[in-house]
Amino acid sequence: MRKTLTAAIAAVMAAGAMGVAGAASALPGPPPGPHGPHGPAAHGPHGPHGPGPRDFRREQRHERRDFHEAQRRERHAYREEQRAYARWQQAQRRYYAPRYEPPRGYAVRTWSYGQRMPSYYRTSDYVIRDYDRYGLRPPPQGYNYVRSGNDVVLAAVAGGLITAVIAGLFN
Repeated sequence: MRKTLTAAIAAVMAAGAMGVAGAASALPGPPPGPHGPHGPAAHGPHGPHGPGPRDFRREQRHERRDFHEAQRRERHAYREEQRAYARWQQAQRRYYAPRYEPPRGYAVRTWSYGQRMPSYYRTSDYVIRDYDRYGLRPPPQGYNYVRSGNDVVLAAVAGGLITAVIAGLFN
């Protein structure tokens, strides 16, 4: 009896397997590839679970690369702008201007990059407002051109820090 029962169960299982295999072959669609019906082609480019950590890292890498490239372009543009105001320049042309009188108690002197101009020099008597007339670029915001002898100094309005000196602009 036991043998008969085991044989009957084995026959039912075999018939079921044949029916499932027959039903699967009757379904429309491409035949399974070399990896079986659940291979890589069955799930799209990201596999069965969607984008994975590799895709995330790749996306982060591209975003970082784009960010750094944008920063590089900004730095390049900033440097080009700063070169227009080089620390020390020899004037390409000399201009005639009224006689220079230094502030009371001061003598004519040569200024250099990084020094601080006294506040008296930054008064309206010495600030050059018509810089176009002398072939100068507009000063950056927060800076003024200041005349000192025959030279022109680009100095900060607030603290007087000198960022550029143009030597011999005036006769």
